Amino acid sequence: MKYYILFGPPGAGKGTQAGAMVARYNLCHLSTGELLRSEIAAGSELGLKAKSLIEAGELVPDEVVEGMIEAKFKSVKGVGGFLLDGFPRTIAQAEALDKMLAKTEESVTACISIMIPDPLIQERIAHRAQIEGRADDAKPEVVQNRIRTYHAKTEALIDFYKAAGKYQEIDGVGTIEEVQKRIFAQMDQD
Repeated sequence: MKYYILFGPPGAGKGTQAGAMVARYNLCHLSTGELLRSEIAAGSELGLKAKSLIEAGELVPDEVVEGMIEAKFKSVKGVGGFLLDGFPRTIAQAEALDKMLAKTEESVTACISIMIPDPLIQERIAHRAQIEGRADDAKPEVVQNRIRTYHAKTEALIDFYKAAGKYQEIDGVGTIEEVQKRIFAQMDQD
């Protein structure tokens, strides 16, 4: 079983590339945001706990998110692996993921990081704002804050996966197809 983590700043093309990665390698795409919404909609025990926290204006604790991910690892069948999107976001979550996978003698296959320079992030998000009508994407100060937050939160994780020999940086500049070829060339080696 393969376990990939997908990293990249806003506008790097993670959503676009995730679909292609899932299709080519028969992966289950696990987005923490989608998982939370799905568990809440299903009325599961985890979903009810998450819903009450969200409605109270609190963050969903790591153990709830980790529980949802572990449940998916156990319940999803007929796939070649998983593509984690939005998890882990902290060193503690990365360590929890390692422990979770160790229970079944598995480990993270690779952390694939689609990287683009900051000016291109701004350009792509501004373009997305026009196409999708997302007002939050149209404000330069909001975009700058997202970029700062991304760098601040992911630097430690990048170092964590580099130290583990599992970090694979992909140049995200170019056409969708060019970036896809780079990702596939890397994943074909795993």
